[in-house]
Parts: sequence; structure tokens; C-alpha cells
Amino acid sequence: MTKLIIFTDLHMVPEGTTIIGLDPYQRLANGIEHVNRYHADADRVIFTGDLTHYADRVSYERLKRLIDQLTPPVAITIGNHDRREVFLDTFPDAVADENGFVQQAIDFPDCRAILLDTLFAPPYDYPTSHVGMLCAKRLAWLDRQLAEAGDKPALLFMHHPPHRTGFTGMDMIRLANETEFYALVKRHGNVRHIFAGHVHRTISGSSRGIPFSIFKSPVHQQPMPFDTPDTSLSVDEPAAYGIAVVTNDGVLVHTEDYEIARRDATIA
Repeated sequence: MTKLIIFTDLHMVPEGTTIIGLDPYQRLANGIEHVNRYHADADRVIFTGDLTHYADRVSYERLKRLIDQLTPPVAITIGNHDRREVFLDTFPDAVADENGFVQQAIDFPDCRAILLDTLFAPPYDYPTSHVGMLCAKRLAWLDRQLAEAGDKPALLFMHHPPHRTGFTGMDMIRLANETEFYALVKRHGNVRHIFAGHVHRTISGSSRGIPFSIFKSPVHQQPMPFDTPDTSLSVDEPAAYGIAVVTNDGVLVHTEDYEIARRDATIA
């Protein structure tokens, strides 16, 4: 059974900087320590974008020092708060495809994990740069990866959700070409689950008949009002990461609120 740990929306900042009073470095450090303690046997720790808040080199360097402390192996893709060239320069061992997009396919005995680069920039002009996009080259690459997977279950990991989530503001900056994306995915018929971030909220369900999971950030979260167009609203809620386990029957998905999780249970 393949076990995958999923972190999203790390929003690393330079030392001494906070987001709504929260320290992204310390929150992620706590998460990495928690994974090393309880999930050192994970087959991969996957990071699905918004690795930094300002896409600056200093923040990427701070992040790399933390990620290098993980016991399980790592796979990374990027989101709308990232800069592809700065990330690749700071993470020289990161995998990119033949066109320079930060995406890769990883084969496990029971599944193929496919990481997608949905960054729609440069230019970095708001709000366009915050929308997700899979251009023709990236869709062609995904087409090949799904074809090569054959009957093996495929799990997709991407920053932007490829459909609406119910949050008005965030839905305005979801994956822009969701119709093309789902047409491709449905044609192959081997995608068993889609994992995303971007919304900073735990959300699950299905779209076009395919199950999906979206996870909270280790830092700040999306407040619950659905109808606000403001995408900058944040609240302090427990930090979290996701856990996905591939079984003979499908995929199990858990969320670990690692800063408040207890293991010393008592009998009621």
C-alpha cells in the first residue's frame, strides 16, 4: 500500500516576517518533525505549490533547509505564489519536464502519481497570474503520462482545483481550462483521485465522477463564508497536512491537524 503525505500552501517568508501574525517557518518545521516521527515510512512527501509567499530566493532557501530535514523522499510542484525560474535555481534537484515545467510522474507498485505545474505566469499581473492554467504543452504531457499508466490507477497532484469549490473569490482563480482538463482525464478513465490546494480549506467530494481532496495550509486558512469575492482573507486555524493511502479497493484520504493532534487517548 503506497502512503503519500501531502503539504500545500507553505507560503514561506523571509526570517522575521509573519502572515497574520503566524510564522510559516515554525509551522512547517512542526509539520516536518511530525511526519518524521509518525510517517517516516511514507513513500513520498508531496508539496503542491505556493511554496513561498513572495517567490523570493531567501524564502526558497529557508524552505529548502526545512525540506532537506524530511526522512521520506520528496516530490514538489509549484503554485500561483511561486516563480518557476527562482524555484528551479534554488532547488537544483527538482524534477522538470522537457519544456521546463515543474511536473513529473512517479511510479509505485500500485499507482502512478502525476504532479502538474498549473502556474499561469509570467507576467505576474493580478488577478491573471493567480489563475491556474495547463497550456497545450502541459496537457500533451499529461496525456502521455496517463496513456503510459495504462490500467494502473493514476493520482493527480496540482495546486489549483480544476473545478469550483463553493468559495466565490477562490473559484474565480481556479484552473481556467477545466473543461479541457476533464475531457482529457475522462478520456483515459484511469484517474482515481485528484489532490489540490490553493483554497486553504479541507474540501472533499467528486467532480465529473472523479473523487478529489483539497487540504489546508500549514499556516493560514480560508474563512468559511462562501460568498466573499476577497481572496486575501485568512484565519488562524490548526496547521494540517494530508495523508493518502492506496489500497486494493481504492484510495483512503486523511487530514492530520498535526499541531493539535493527540495520541494519548483516554477511555470515556
